[in-house]
Amino acid sequence: VQLQASGGGLAHLGSSLTLSCEAFGLTFGGANMGWFRQTPGKEREFVAGSMSDGGRTVYADSVSGRFYIYRDNAKNTIYLQMNSLKAEDTAVYYCAAGFLVTSQTMTKGPDYWGQGTQVTVSS
Repeated sequence: VQLQASGGGLAHLGSSLTLSCEAFGLTFGGANMGWFRQTPGKEREFVAGSMSDGGRTVYADSVSGRFYIYRDNAKNTIYLQMNSLKAEDTAVYYCAAGFLVTSQTMTKGPDYWGQGTQVTVSS
């Protein structure tokens, strides 16, 4: 299984940026897919998930209402549309697959990780 993330870069405060992650070697339609992020000295944290059970989506409180996760099963790709970006959104973002989240609680960690993509938000 390989997850290839792209779309990171430099963004201005309040602007938007969209990340994408294409999956290879995975039964994409049946997989829980999502995004995590990490800043230096901190643990990797869950950001958003697109669950295979009926299209349920889950968001961390810090991004709810600003970020939008969606998937294209025909392209084996998930996207993270990030709006109203804040300085605290600056992080390395990782695509992940195979985790379980219930009511924002991670009950199982990811089976697979993509390479990180840096997002830097500045004024």
